[in-house]
Amino acid sequence: MTETPSLSESATLTGERADLLRTLNKQRHFLRFTTRDLTDEQAGLRTTVSALCLGGLVKHVAAVERGWVDFILDGPSAMPDFTAMTEADFAKRADEFRLLPGETLAGVLAEYAAVAHRTDELIAALPDLDATQPLPEAPWFESGARWSARQVLLHIIAETAQHAGHADIIRESLDGAKTMG
Repeated sequence: MTETPSLSESATLTGERADLLRTLNKQRHFLRFTTRDLTDEQAGLRTTVSALCLGGLVKHVAAVERGWVDFILDGPSAMPDFTAMTEADFAKRADEFRLLPGETLAGVLAEYAAVAHRTDELIAALPDLDATQPLPEAPWFESGARWSARQVLLHIIAETAQHAGHADIIRESLDGAKTMG
C-alpha cells in the first residue's frame, strides 16, 4: 500500500498547512496499512481484551474526524450534547468501534477516504487557522474553553496516531503482521 498525496497536498501548499497535511496523511497511512490483506471477518475480530477491532478503529477514526471538521465549520452545534447522553446514545457510540452486520472493511476504508478528502480540502481552504469555536459542554472539556481550527486539527492528528498504535497492536495479535519493523 503506498501513500498517495491528497489533492490539496499535491497542490502548492507550503508552511504550516502543508505540515499539517503531511503529518495527518502519514498517521492515516499507518492506520490504513494495518488493514492490508485482511478479510472482513479478520477486520472485525477482537484480538485483545479490548472491544476494539481493526475495522471498527477505522470506522471510529473516520467518525471522529468528520465530527471535528463539522465542529470547525459549525461550532458546538455540530457535536452531541454529551451531558445529556443516555445509555442508548452511549451504546450507539460503542458501535463505532466494531464492524456491524453488513459493514465491510472496504466500505469503512472508502468512507474514511471520503472524510479524509473533505478534511484535506478544508485545511487547504480554511481562511484562518486561528478562528475559534467554543467547545461543547462535556465532562472532559474545560468549561468555557475554546479551540482554534489549528488545535482541532492537531487533536485529529493525535487521535489518528493514538488509534494507529492501537491498530498495530491488534494486527500483530491477529497474525503477527506489523505496521513498521
